[in-house]
Amino acid sequence: MSDLKQKILTMVKDDLAEIETALTQNLNPYLDLVSQTAKHILFSGGKRLRPLLMVISAKICGYHEPAAKTFSIIFEYLHAATLLHDDLVDEATLRRGKPVAHSIWGNSTAVLVGDFLLARSLIIAAETENPKVIKIIAKITENMSQGEIHQLLNKGDFNLSESEYMEIIRRKTAVLIQGACRVGAIIAKADEEREIALSRYGLNLGIAFQMVDDLLDYTSDTSVIGKTIGADLREGKLTLPVIYSLKAASTKDRTQMENIIKSKNFSVHGFEKLIGLLKKYKGIAYTQQFAEAHIRQAKEAISLFGPTEHRQLLENIADYAITRKL
Repeated sequence: MSDLKQKILTMVKDDLAEIETALTQNLNPYLDLVSQTAKHILFSGGKRLRPLLMVISAKICGYHEPAAKTFSIIFEYLHAATLLHDDLVDEATLRRGKPVAHSIWGNSTAVLVGDFLLARSLIIAAETENPKVIKIIAKITENMSQGEIHQLLNKGDFNLSESEYMEIIRRKTAVLIQGACRVGAIIAKADEEREIALSRYGLNLGIAFQMVDDLLDYTSDTSVIGKTIGADLREGKLTLPVIYSLKAASTKDRTQMENIIKSKNFSVHGFEKLIGLLKKYKGIAYTQQFAEAHIRQAKEAISLFGPTEHRQLLENIADYAITRKL
């Protein structure tokens, strides 16, 4: 474990423990099947990044009430719901190194338990009795759905533009992280300047986080990332390292890249050849640099807060997002 990750975990140890308790206490399924399936995705090694960011964002604005932990799990339930649905849509086999839920309990159960978790998140949002929070959660849900639909419609499209890719990851990933930070400020009754600052931090962090996720498909192995290497390409998803390299490649190399991707059942040798071309045309380096730029913007957004422990923690999380290996 990296020193930075260990430092973060030490700083948030108590918050994480309370978030875990809140996740269990507020699950409240009425059937064992719902409980088993929900716990499979909720307690299979997730980082709790989203609820943690909400809690820290509330604290940096002066809110330290226990209710923050309860409200924070809105974002973990939303995240888990989308994972259940996404794994089914993508026909995935592994999630965090374990068999996906639908391979154990079936497609219908995975869909319905995802719906249940979505409903739980909306119920908890309503318990804030804050119309602004409820509207934000509803908008996040809409955006995430549209992001996934946008990605689905563009599967296998070798002409997918960088701007379209950015819009997809903004909706499917970044808005949830952005919302967690923003809602933290709202429940703390922070002023507009601080709310906007935390919102910008979350948006830029979320974009960088997804870019790093996309990079890991080409820089890690299955045991590290907990999913099949090349999974994005096998599912027809073109991410920034590929999009950039396809645009920069010679006609011969672009054709070779397209042929590897089209096969879907490409060999290890074929995948390694593709990675070599991504390096040759700077797709991996470009994506890394782009992600780093968004991390800088995230950290700049919260510069208006004093040099407190909570600001340092948010900066550490941003730094870890760009260096993580899983």
